[in-house]
Amino acid sequence: MEDAFLVRPAARGDLPAIDRIYNDAIRETTATWDEEPWPIARREAWWAEHTADPTTPVLVAEVADEVVGFAYLSWYRPKSGYRFTREDTVYIDPPWHGKGLGRALLSRLVAHAEAVELHTLLAFIDATNTASIRLHASLGFDVIGTEREVGYKFGRWLDATAMQLLLPRGRSRPAKVASPGPGY
Repeated sequence: MEDAFLVRPAARGDLPAIDRIYNDAIRETTATWDEEPWPIARREAWWAEHTADPTTPVLVAEVADEVVGFAYLSWYRPKSGYRFTREDTVYIDPPWHGKGLGRALLSRLVAHAEAVELHTLLAFIDATNTASIRLHASLGFDVIGTEREVGYKFGRWLDATAMQLLLPRGRSRPAKVASPGPGY
């Protein structure tokens, strides 16, 4: 199946598909704890933030010229001491779950993080999302804890499983990564 899809850097023209996939996850799942769909203007602002920083790439998975998944890295926290850490995010259209797209996207994010000499990748996953937890574990992420009842959606409290990957290239010396800009 892996040769039937393409993973590539996202382009501005992919934003409607990214928005559609994410908004579906908002309405139907606890993969995101957003509760209201994003308007395209918010997605445009998100895009501007990510494309301005080479350490926060956005990737898409494409099948037959249709975007069916996306993934990206985000700043973990705005304080400069966290400048070598990013959080990963992966979303796949439900009909494409379990077909290797998530693994391909996350693998590319890990490779990118290593290339730009980040030190740590983190993931905060709804504790009931065992597929995402297994995916991250299969790529070397360790469970580092559970944040109990930190989210609330669909009338119930949600736990987050925290996972971490220490990157080999980022361990030996600090990366040449800029701090987040003012207002982050």
